[in-house]
Amino acid sequence: MAADRYDTERRPGCQLTSVPILIDTDPGIDDALAILLALASPEVSVEAVTTVAGNVEVHLGTANAFRILDVARPGDVARPARRPRVAQGAAGPLVGPLVTAAHVHGDDGLGNLGRLRGPDGQPRYPEPVHTLEMLDGADLILETADRFAGRLVIVALGPLTNVARALERDRGRLAKAARIVVMGGAVAVPGNVTPAAEFNIHVDPEAASAVFASGLPIELVPLDVTRQVVLTSSELARALGRHGGPTARFIEDFTAHGFDFETERGDGKMALHDPLAVGVALDPSLVTFEPLHIAVECEGRLTRGMTVADRRPHRAGPAPTCRAALAVDGPRFMRLFLERVCRASA
Repeated sequence: MAADRYDTERRPGCQLTSVPILIDTDPGIDDALAILLALASPEVSVEAVTTVAGNVEVHLGTANAFRILDVARPGDVARPARRPRVAQGAAGPLVGPLVTAAHVHGDDGLGNLGRLRGPDGQPRYPEPVHTLEMLDGADLILETADRFAGRLVIVALGPLTNVARALERDRGRLAKAARIVVMGGAVAVPGNVTPAAEFNIHVDPEAASAVFASGLPIELVPLDVTRQVVLTSSELARALGRHGGPTARFIEDFTAHGFDFETERGDGKMALHDPLAVGVALDPSLVTFEPLHIAVECEGRLTRGMTVADRRPHRAGPAPTCRAALAVDGPRFMRLFLERVCRASA
């Protein structure tokens, strides 16, 4: 096997020990790609998905989570064989009104899939089957942390409202998670909603502030690195074309709106924000971390949602609150992403 390829094949007699993960998400075009990457990765077992308001309202995000799980037919390396548990979480931030990103992701969050019709005139993607947990998102996070104490990796791809609510309800149970990988923030680069703030933190800065101050094992995947892993529609089409299969059209359909948005505002390249966070959950060596004290600005008229990192060279201030990814091996991540997501579409 070439040294620069990821081994995703199972072999007879080869037992893979998978790491349980819970994905907290606001699907979301790049969230969908991230979930597909997780489902196609043998290192992890996607045990649960919790939804939160962010890119779209939470009921739309929940429908999208089910749609992704319904349509996706991962290859034989995907774990688990059973369907992940799904719980709906917070419908809005801890404080203030919800801000969404429908202009980026489409009114439904997945590129307006409802407009698409098959040859018979019926919706190409009918309403997904819902089997929601009785627990809400925060309680499913706590239950899953209990169930997989010392092993669970939480991958937070949206605003941190559910994680903050779980923290408020029972910090001790939440602390049983081995790692909490957070996509969000901007350490040494501009924000993407305001000059200071990245979207996920901007939507619920109070939740993010509580989570960063919690002392939990947070690994931050900020815009500093996610902007370095970008995908073009032609690259994706070539990779999908090598495999085809029932999921390939789904991926092409829900990403088309995102690529159109990026073309209208720039070079047409889509940053793989959430897939990189899943990549870090799979393989932390993809990035270079720096321990940092990061606080979240909740009051500033111009800076609300800013992740304020203490990067002074001889700081004598507070201890680090997280380790933040500030460099990424982009080519290695892109190989992992394209090989797994596109192979799983076959």
